[in-house]
Amino acid sequence: GISDLITSVPLGSRDGPLLVPRVKVNLPNTKMAAARCAVQKFGVLQALYRPLAATTASRACPHKPHGEFFEYINVKKAGERRNVGLIELNRPKALNALCDGLMSEVHTAVQDFEADGDIGCIVLTGAGEKAFAAGADIKEMSGRSFQEVYAQNFPTNWSRMSESSKPIIAAVNGFALGGGCELAMMCDIIYAGEKARFGQPEITLGIIPGAGGTQRLVRAVGKSVAMEMVLTGNPITAQQALQAGLVSKVFPPDQVVGEAIKTAEKIAGLSKLVVAM
Repeated sequence: GISDLITSVPLGSRDGPLLVPRVKVNLPNTKMAAARCAVQKFGVLQALYRPLAATTASRACPHKPHGEFFEYINVKKAGERRNVGLIELNRPKALNALCDGLMSEVHTAVQDFEADGDIGCIVLTGAGEKAFAAGADIKEMSGRSFQEVYAQNFPTNWSRMSESSKPIIAAVNGFALGGGCELAMMCDIIYAGEKARFGQPEITLGIIPGAGGTQRLVRAVGKSVAMEMVLTGNPITAQQALQAGLVSKVFPPDQVVGEAIKTAEKIAGLSKLVVAM
């Protein structure tokens, strides 16, 4: 049948997964005609899918095409040897809320640093001292159906942060709530400012932590503390997070990023092969 003649190859894109048909050659004329018909159908599906995904993503925070400047983050090389990649979430008026465009840019920046042989470690922080990230962009998500979120492969786009072969240090000042806390937990090390607050307040909106919070938080702080945070929505302080094992060090707010860069420099100076393991 036609399923024996065509295989669908999923390719990632900012608008979600695409199905690209791959047709085998040297087929009988009748089967080749059927294959061409199927290819046309795949093209129609792609044409219908792309506008839906693009419209959904552009409601509050549109994606930026590859090759253009970053709109929602600041990126540079840091450290005396310029061997640390620094990513700063830059939506301070929205408390660095994690919209699709921002997360897409973070993913692109991490990929760029992954491909840069001079970079041995990455530091992720938020602009200003009020918030590392106050969570996902609720305004952007509120108008979406489950089908739209699922079609865009939402969880996968977030979890790519944890797949980096180069260590990532989160330098957290202010609020790290909901998706912001989950984003910090995707990093390998968390440094916190003295005024930092960590929490999973999704229950107050009638939802659950959807980007790994129900798993990573338990591993970091234990079942009891994690259950209390998730079931009440109450945040914990930087000192409580330190005692629970969620963060490794606490600093004055104006020193967090600098200390994270110092640690990143030390890691970057060690064996990149062994560190990547």
